[in-house]
Amino acid sequence: DCGIGINQLNEPTDVIVDKNSTSLIICDNGNRRIVRWSLENPEDREIIIEDINCWGLTMNENGDLSVSDRDNQAVKRWRKGTIVAGGHGRGNKLNQLYNPVFIFIDREDTLYITDSDNHHVIKWRKDAKEGIVVADGKESNQFKHPVGLSFDAENNLYVVDQSNNRIQLFEVDRN
Repeated sequence: DCGIGINQLNEPTDVIVDKNSTSLIICDNGNRRIVRWSLENPEDREIIIEDINCWGLTMNENGDLSVSDRDNQAVKRWRKGTIVAGGHGRGNKLNQLYNPVFIFIDREDTLYITDSDNHHVIKWRKDAKEGIVVADGKESNQFKHPVGLSFDAENNLYVVDQSNNRIQLFEVDRN
């Protein structure tokens, strides 16, 4: 049921499995929080981040959690809330984001972010000060409001083109 209790969600937008703690980490967007629910003990549930307009989650191989923060137009690595992408206000410059939603992190800690209202997917390398556009609405036949993204084994990028009701394929250089 929808609600604010620790055993309830309100408009969840993303979920990942934390293999280190054998739990689900859930972006509970309607409650403006991120929660951890144990897969081994249903009573073990906790709020791990409060007051955040999160839409997407990803975790690297070290167990570092990254979250999209739409209020601050940023992606944050969470333990200390360090901004790792964006954070320079809403905009379309390469150091800004405009409604970051879903995120993916690779083995080199490079983030791929669906920057929805800029109508592109941006690649943000570890410790970079700005991103690189890897899929752009201007070059892909009216690509609008990208949300979800995924890579296949050949490094092809699949993006959910929400406003056009389709999935688009992009060849991306992951180097």
